[in-house]
Amino acid sequence: MGVTKSDLFSATQNELAAVAKVLAHPARVAILQYLLKSNTCINGHLVDELGLAQATISQHLKELKNSGIIQGTIEGVSVSYCINPVRWEEIKGIFNTLFESYPTPNPNCGPIC
Repeated sequence: MGVTKSDLFSATQNELAAVAKVLAHPARVAILQYLLKSNTCINGHLVDELGLAQATISQHLKELKNSGIIQGTIEGVSVSYCINPVRWEEIKGIFNTLFESYPTPNPNCGPIC
């Protein structure tokens, strides 16, 4: 596969694609859903909740943290993760802008346009 020419696209388009890529794994979606439900989490709880290996969960947490969607604090040997509220609102805004740009559906546009 070729290299993406990101300079051809706007900053918003690149940001949306980057976030979509992070969200494109069901384990990451499950992690986010768990964090949203509990509003805080210790890494070990995710192993019990998702049934995935600790190493696998750690990799997914790393991707989520690198994107800024979650933030973590280290207390001794445990790490607590939660949703980064500022970044969450940014991402919500980016996706809302995309979804809200859909105009009224064209009645002439059927299954084959």
